[in-house]
Amino acid sequence: MNLFKVAGAAALIGFALSTPALADGDAAAGEKVFKKCAACHKVGEGAKNAVGPILNGIVGRAAGTGADFKYSQLNQNAGAAGLIWTEENILAYLPDPNGFLKKFLTDGGKADQIVGATKMTFKLADETERKNVIAYLKTFAK
Repeated sequence: MNLFKVAGAAALIGFALSTPALADGDAAAGEKVFKKCAACHKVGEGAKNAVGPILNGIVGRAAGTGADFKYSQLNQNAGAAGLIWTEENILAYLPDPNGFLKKFLTDGGKADQIVGATKMTFKLADETERKNVIAYLKTFAK
């Protein structure tokens, strides 16, 4: 019986170590990083779309589906193909928005849906900054 407990504990530890540690982001540090994004995106109560869409509730939302914002065709097509803005997808998107969306569509067998480019030209290369800004965005559920 103890052997099963040890094996189960080892499996849980192995799973925990192999799972991306996105929960490690610091929302307070992410608020500072978000200042780089604030020229185009807004969050919080009373936020309005600007050059980019409102990011309240972005984590868990389908790509290209924010209310009252005219998304690029590329972003809309990625959403229609099933792209959900999980923490992992946002982390992968931020360093190269166009490249990420095109790869998503290509890998999903939807290369024929690659039309144009996303409106987002900003790139956030630093992984720690990306994790922090994701932690900050998660504080704005809706």
